[in-house]
Amino acid sequence: MCGITGWVGYTHEMASKKNILDEMTATMSDRGPDDVGTYVDRHVGLGHRRLAIIDLPMGRQPMVANTPSGDVAIVYSGETYNFRELRGQLANAGHEFHTESDTEVVLHGYLEWGTEVVDRLNGMYAFAIWDGRTEQLVMVRDRLGIKPFYYSQTDDGVVFGSEPKAILANPLVPHTVDADGFRELFAVTKAPGWSMWKHIREVEPGTVVTVSRDGCATRTYWSLPAHEHTDDVDETVDHVRELMTDIVNRQLIADVPRCVLLSGGLDSSALTGLAAAHLGEEGRRVHSYAVDFVNQEENFRPDEMRDTPDSPYVRDVATHVGSMHRDVMLDPADLTDPAVRRAVIGARDIPAGLGDMDSSLYLLFKAIRAESTVALSGESADEVFGGYRWFFDEGSRNAETFPWLAFGSALTRSRYAMLTPEMQQTLDIDSYVDDQYATALAAIPTVDGESSEERRMRVICHLHLTRFVRMLLDRKDRASMAVGLEVRVPFCDHRLVEYVYNTPWAFKTFDGREKSLLRHATKHVLPQSVVDRTKSPYPSTQDLKYTITLQQQLDDIAAERGHQVFDLVDRRAVKAMTAESAHDVSPEVRTQMDRVLDLYHWIEMYSPDLQVA
Repeated sequence: MCGITGWVGYTHEMASKKNILDEMTATMSDRGPDDVGTYVDRHVGLGHRRLAIIDLPMGRQPMVANTPSGDVAIVYSGETYNFRELRGQLANAGHEFHTESDTEVVLHGYLEWGTEVVDRLNGMYAFAIWDGRTEQLVMVRDRLGIKPFYYSQTDDGVVFGSEPKAILANPLVPHTVDADGFRELFAVTKAPGWSMWKHIREVEPGTVVTVSRDGCATRTYWSLPAHEHTDDVDETVDHVRELMTDIVNRQLIADVPRCVLLSGGLDSSALTGLAAAHLGEEGRRVHSYAVDFVNQEENFRPDEMRDTPDSPYVRDVATHVGSMHRDVMLDPADLTDPAVRRAVIGARDIPAGLGDMDSSLYLLFKAIRAESTVALSGESADEVFGGYRWFFDEGSRNAETFPWLAFGSALTRSRYAMLTPEMQQTLDIDSYVDDQYATALAAIPTVDGESSEERRMRVICHLHLTRFVRMLLDRKDRASMAVGLEVRVPFCDHRLVEYVYNTPWAFKTFDGREKSLLRHATKHVLPQSVVDRTKSPYPSTQDLKYTITLQQQLDDIAAERGHQVFDLVDRRAVKAMTAESAHDVSPEVRTQMDRVLDLYHWIEMYSPDLQVA
C-alpha cells in the first residue's frame, strides 16, 4: 500500500526544494507509518511513505534502477497480485532482483516493456516512474480506480500525490474550490477526473499520464470491453467460481496479519468462506470483523434500504466457517465525536456528508488496525453482479438519469436542499447532472444484436462500474489508509469485472434474485441463511441519540455569526432542522444535517488558506 508524492519542475533545481518535498511527503504519514524515503534529481523530487506488506526489511522506496543513460526511479502504492509470475518472466529475460517486493518487479517490468508493463499487471496500484533517460515522468493508475492518484499541472511540470493534501502542501497549488467542485460534491455523478479542488484532477483509472517538457499526454490502456457472451449459465457459474477462488487466494498473500470484513451479506460472506477454505488448507483460521451499533439488533426497525439487522447473519457465517470473529461495537457518542468527523474529513479531503456511515467505517478500520494490517472487503460486488435495489426498480431503470439518483434514497433525495437559494441557482445541479449523464452514455460501447432490455441493463452496469463504484472505492481507501490499514477488493479484479459485465442480465438474475451468479458460485462456502438473504447495504445507526446530538451540534453552529459556512448553507434551513423533534426527523433531513456539519468542519480545517471562488 503506501502514500506517494512528487514534483517535476523543468525550470527548478529540486535540491533547493527538498524542504517542500519533505512537507508533501509528511502529509502521507498515515498512509505509510512504517518508513519514509525521498529521491531528488535535478528536475524531480519523489516522496514515499511506506506501509510494509511484502518483504518488510527490503522493500524500501523510492526504488532506483541505475542505467548507463540515467536513473529510473519509482514510487509505488498498492499491490500487484501476479508479481511472482512477472518476476519469473523478467528473470528469464536476464533481470536480477535484490528484494522480494512487487515494487521491484514493476520497476523492472518498466525497464523491459516500457509503459506496456501496465497491460501485464493484475492488482490495485498508483505509481509514478521518473525516467532519467528521457527526463519524463510516467504516472499510472489501476483499471478500476482502486488506488487514488491526483496531480496538478504547473507552469513547468506537475505536482502529484496519492491524495490532494500532498499536492496542497506545495505552495505552487492554490487551495481553491470553485462552482464545479461544489457541483459534483452535491450531484453525486463522479465526473471523470474530478477533484473538489480547482487546480487538482485525478489520474483517471486505466490511464497512463506522461509528463515531459512539452506538457502532459494521457493514454487510456484499459476500458470496459463489450462483446458477446458465449458460455451458458452453468459454465458461467463455474467460471465465476474459478475466478473468485483464484482471486481470493492471490489477495491473501502478505507477510503481515490478514483478515476479512464480514457484514453478513452475500458479498463479504462469500469472501470469508473462500478465505477460510484457503487458509484451512494451510491449517490456519481466518480472522473476521464486523461493525455493529449498541442495541441495534434488539431495537432494529426495517427501513427503505434494510430489511434485517446484520448481526444474526454475521454469527451464522462465523460459526459456519469457523472464523476467529470480533464485533466492533459503536455507540452514538463514538459516531458524533467531532474529532472523529474531522479525522474522516481530513482523510477524504472533502465534506462528503455520509455521517455515521463514514465515521463507523473509520472506527471499524481503526479497531482492526490494532490487530491486522491487511483486510479483504466485499466492496464493488453490487456494481459487478447487479445487487442494488434500483437495478430492479422499473422507474429507476428507465429514468433518463443515473439510476441511483432516480431511486431517491435518503442519501440522494434533497441532497442540496440545505444550500442557500443563491448557491442552488449558481450551481444549477440538475443541469449539471443531465450533462454528466449524456457524457456517460456517449462512452458506453454497444454489442450487435442486443435486445433493448439487455442494452439498457448494459448501460446501467457500465454506469456503476465507471462512475458509482469509484465513489465507494475512494471512500474505502481514504478511511482505511487514514489508519494505515490496507483493504483489498477482490471483486475489482479486472478479469472478473470484464467477464461478468458481458454476461446477459438474464444470467445475472437467472434464479429470480439479485446477484444470482455470485450466489450460486459461492454457495458451497455459505450458510443457507446467507444464501437466502436479500441485499442489505452498509449499516447505519437507528439510535435516536445520534440525531439528537446532531441537532445540538447544529444549534451551536447556527448561533455563529459571519461564519463562512453560511455563504453556502441556508441558516434558516439549519434552524428548522434543530427545531424539529428528533422523533420526526426524516432520514434525508438527518443526511442534510450531516452534510452541514461536514461543510462546517471542512471550512474550519482548511482555513485560512481555503478560497471559495
